[in-house]
Amino acid sequence: MMPQSVYIHIPFCTNKCFYCDFNSFVTNNPQLVWDYLEALKKEMERTFASQPPERVKTIFVGGGTPTFLDHAQMRMFLETVRDNLAQYWTPDIEFTMEANPGTTDEEKLRIMRELGVNRLSFGVQSFDNALLKRLGRIHDTDDVYRSIENARNVGFENITIDLMFGLPDQTMDIFRETLQKAFALGTTHFSAYSLKVEENTLFHTLYQKDQLPLPSEDTELAMYMLLIEEMEKHGFQQYEISNFAKKGFESKHNKTYWLNDEYYGLGAGAHGYVGGERHVNAGPLAVYMQMSKEGQPRVEQFAVPREDAMEEQMILGLRLREGVDTAKFTERFGVSVHEVFGNIIKEELAKGMLEEQEGHLRLTKKGLPLGNEVFARFLR
Repeated sequence: MMPQSVYIHIPFCTNKCFYCDFNSFVTNNPQLVWDYLEALKKEMERTFASQPPERVKTIFVGGGTPTFLDHAQMRMFLETVRDNLAQYWTPDIEFTMEANPGTTDEEKLRIMRELGVNRLSFGVQSFDNALLKRLGRIHDTDDVYRSIENARNVGFENITIDLMFGLPDQTMDIFRETLQKAFALGTTHFSAYSLKVEENTLFHTLYQKDQLPLPSEDTELAMYMLLIEEMEKHGFQQYEISNFAKKGFESKHNKTYWLNDEYYGLGAGAHGYVGGERHVNAGPLAVYMQMSKEGQPRVEQFAVPREDAMEEQMILGLRLREGVDTAKFTERFGVSVHEVFGNIIKEELAKGMLEEQEGHLRLTKKGLPLGNEVFARFLR
C-alpha cells in the first residue's frame, strides 16, 4: 500500500523566530520564491509519476510560513498540488496549511479555500504581546483575532492554533490568561508545546550566556498539568501528548506520524517515508533547486531495519493517549510486542508509567509528563 499522506515544505519566512531551528529562510526576493515553486513542481511530478498513491487522505503544508506566499504564488502552488494529486483525493480529505497571523488576508484565504485547503493551523504561541516580541514573532494578538475572523468569513471551520509554554519570563498567570483567551476563540484543536532550546538559534546563544530566564522545571511541569486540566474543562480531549481536539477534529495527518505510517515528503529539507525507506531532501535552497532540475533532490535514502521500525512504532505510538495497538503491532511485524519488549514493558508497568487496557499499551497519567524517559527505554 502506497502512502496516503503528503507533507509539503514551504521554507520562506518574513523573519526568523528566536527559537526556530526549522529549515526556513528569510527573503525579500520574489523571484527566488517563484524558482523554488518551479523546483517543487518538478519534484511533485517526478515523485507521483514514479510512485503514484492509490489515494490521498491527508495533505499538510508546513514551513517556514506557507502563507508567506503572495496571492499569485499561492494560486500557482495550490494549482500544482491539485494537478498532481486531486485525482487521488478521498472525499473526506484533510488538507491543512500552516499560517502565521498577520500573513493572511481574506483574498489569500479565499484562494486557499477555493483550491482545496480545508484546515488552518495558526502559529499563535501566546496571547501576551510582550512575550510574542520576546520570541521574535512578527504578529500581535490583534493579528490573531483578525486572521481567525477572516478565515471564518471565507468558510474555514476547522481551525487549530499552536501555543507554547516554558517561555522566558512566562509565569503561571501569563500562561493561564493565554489559555483563557485561546478558548474564547472557539477553535476546534490545539497543539501546545514546551520550549526546546535548539542549537543554531538566538535562544541557544542567549542560553549559553545565561541570558535566557526560563521558568524552573517545576513551573514548566505545573504549566503542562494546568494545560491538560483546562483543556478537559473546555471539552478538548487530549489525544496525544501535546495535542487536544474537540471530538472528531483530531489531526488525521499528524496521526500518520504517530502511527508510524508512511508518507510522501516534498520540498527543501523535507523527510519522507515510502516503501519501507526513509529519505531526506537537500535543505539549502540552491542545492535543492539544482538537484530538482536533474532528478530527485534527495541527499539521504535508506531502508528502515525491522528492529528500528519496531522501536519507532513504540516511541511514536506511546505519544498517543490511546497508546500502541498491540494487535496491529503483531500484524505488522509478525511478533507480539511482549516478545520483543517484554522486560521493558514489565518494568514500566511496575513503575506505574505504563498501563495495558483493551489491547492498547499506553502511558499512565503519571507517565505522561515523563514520556521521554519512557520512550528512551525502547531504544536498544
